[in-house]
Amino acid sequence: MSFNQGSSSPIQPLSLGNVVSAGLRLYRSHLKEYFLLALKAYVWLIVPFYGWAKFYALAALITRLAFGELVNQPESISSGQRFVNSRLWQFFITMLLMFLLSVGIGIGVAVLFIFSGVLSAVLFGGIGQQGNPATYILFGLLTIVVGIVVIGAIFWLMTRFYLVEVPLAIEDNVDGTSTIGRSWELTKGYVWRILLISLVAFLITIPIQIVVQIISTILQLAFAPLLQQNSVVFNLLFVVLIMILSFASGALILPFWQAIKAVIYYDLRSRREGLGLKLRDYEI
Repeated sequence: MSFNQGSSSPIQPLSLGNVVSAGLRLYRSHLKEYFLLALKAYVWLIVPFYGWAKFYALAALITRLAFGELVNQPESISSGQRFVNSRLWQFFITMLLMFLLSVGIGIGVAVLFIFSGVLSAVLFGGIGQQGNPATYILFGLLTIVVGIVVIGAIFWLMTRFYLVEVPLAIEDNVDGTSTIGRSWELTKGYVWRILLISLVAFLITIPIQIVVQIISTILQLAFAPLLQQNSVVFNLLFVVLIMILSFASGALILPFWQAIKAVIYYDLRSRREGLGLKLRDYEI
């Protein structure tokens, strides 16, 4: 699926409600197919490295299929699988690079907190001993501000990489490295809007998470007397049931998130590159 990237005049962006409702329609219309793909993806997580790449690719495949529906170019699952499987190791490269990037961000945050701790020791060990309340208040406010800035920066970075696997699953001439830059390019200037869409989408998934938590609690209470016997059979059965529940609940939620990504990706490409398509008039 490749489109011209000519710079035509961008269309009016979809509203938050349109993005979420389009994602919901896609999710409902193709729930069975997307659920089975997502379930297969979660099962692959059991296999280290290769299985993780398969999970990443299958999740991206859902977005590819959803995007095809949006642009009125539906694609069979087998055709989409052939495409993403041909780039399987590129997905692994993307996953590895994103992991390293996350580690780097984590180290940066840790260094910042260590610096804050050292600064705190200097202030409270020196000026703070003089009992000046203004110093405590100033440092407290500074800590709050720095904390907010750090959290905001983390969310900002996460959102800039929100679409990393999508171009790799849809566009030609994209590899495991350039797809990261493609996500950075597409999300430029729309971080807080994407965050708001993600928040609304998260709120929609809360009922599913509550049901899963209730079932999980019931299982724990039911197995509690059996687990106290330290029986290998009961322990294994409990782990398997929890794993099945986790995989099934994840397979219910993942397609919705990937459908939302497809709509966001469509919207960003429409405005930046003028796909000339009209999602608003297209009933899924």
